[in-house]
Amino acid sequence: MPVNSFENYPMSWKPDKRNLASPLYLSIASLLEYDILNGYLKPNTKLPPQRELADYLDVNLSTITRAFKSCEIKNLIYAVTGSGTFVAPNAGNTIFIADSETNKNYIEMGIIKPLDSFNIFVAEAIKSIANKSYLEKLLDYGDPLGIPYHRMAAKQWLQRFNMDIDVENICITSGVQNSFSLVLISLFQPGDKIAVDSYTYPNFIELANMLNIQLVPIVGDSTGMLPDQLDFVCKKTNIQGIYLSPSCNNPTAVTMGGKRRKDIAEVIRKHKLILLEDDTYSFLAPQNYLPISHFVPERFIYMHSVAKSISSGIRVGFIAFSNEFSEKIARGIFNVNIKTSALNAEVITELINTGTADKIISQKREVARERNLIYQKHFKVSNQYDNSLSFFQWLPLNHKYVPQQFEQKVLAQGIRVYHSYRFLVRQEETNQFIRIALTSAKDSNELEKGLCILKDFLLPT
Repeated sequence: MPVNSFENYPMSWKPDKRNLASPLYLSIASLLEYDILNGYLKPNTKLPPQRELADYLDVNLSTITRAFKSCEIKNLIYAVTGSGTFVAPNAGNTIFIADSETNKNYIEMGIIKPLDSFNIFVAEAIKSIANKSYLEKLLDYGDPLGIPYHRMAAKQWLQRFNMDIDVENICITSGVQNSFSLVLISLFQPGDKIAVDSYTYPNFIELANMLNIQLVPIVGDSTGMLPDQLDFVCKKTNIQGIYLSPSCNNPTAVTMGGKRRKDIAEVIRKHKLILLEDDTYSFLAPQNYLPISHFVPERFIYMHSVAKSISSGIRVGFIAFSNEFSEKIARGIFNVNIKTSALNAEVITELINTGTADKIISQKREVARERNLIYQKHFKVSNQYDNSLSFFQWLPLNHKYVPQQFEQKVLAQGIRVYHSYRFLVRQEETNQFIRIALTSAKDSNELEKGLCILKDFLLPT
């Protein structure tokens, strides 16, 4: 029997005791998961203290602890030391971002499109490859890590971004999302913890959720994640890895400076974390910055994709890795991909070797500069350390909105943008933002029109 009477006692969650079955902790976890996913417990709801819930259900405290742990591994709830346990902000919400609509009657500023007009150069490369005598050799199962001369082209390309590494430590994947999957499956286990920025790429969040890997948000400032905060959390929590996009964080557009990269690397080495460095946007960053991976040569996974820099339709990415991870990465590629399409890799190799890839990114940088100047005509850049060539901007909101309602109201005005809730990891939002894609509008005139609509919506006269 419970020690206290709960008949008229207010509790944020009162599961029906009649639905409990053995084993009790799994039964309680299942009830909690059901109520979260079906909307009976709203995001950021504070759950009853564990002792109180144990008393109410007449079970041991350890049973509640195990139940909560089970739900925490699934990223349904999160705990704040000294404050309690809360329903995760995006539990039950689909936050991944995909371009699935064909007949659009709005200006696209949500999805980040990488200036697809430059695909004309890619099409020419494909035509050139079609006439090559060795074409059929690109269609077999050989070389699961990538054909050697494709990996040499990858090495050459990565050197452009100050990532110099032996070709034996490079493999070819089907894009950065595929790289995420390979790395997380190969190097991490369910329940492992990875430190991330408070606002992080949503497809990485969703993938971690699917694999029951917990993401731990680390406080940052205008130049990125704070090393002392990372060190503090690592001392309190068993963190296995860290995921960062230092060249241009998606969604905040923050570029991490050289000193901050070194300071973060020191903490990574101190706590023996596995660094997952996403350098997709390195082609937009200052060219003198070294990757964080350079400072932790024994503990890094460096991931690069050509989706934004060259072409989104050619699904090719590169992983560079420390010797320690060679065997696991090779096994992961074979078990997940068998191999990456050599035909796709041939297209990218052709573009790199002919200098066309350099031409594409040079022209994309120029268009990105123009689009950012248009943005600055309508909105103030909120952070001087934002990447000035970013394909997107991070705009603070002056008011708090219900996120999904905000997106729908803006869409009704004829534009699509994404609210910051999609990028938030675990904790409740103090301030709200929107991510505005600058490169997805058909041209500068359409972007100008979309920004005018957004400004009128946010700042009505």
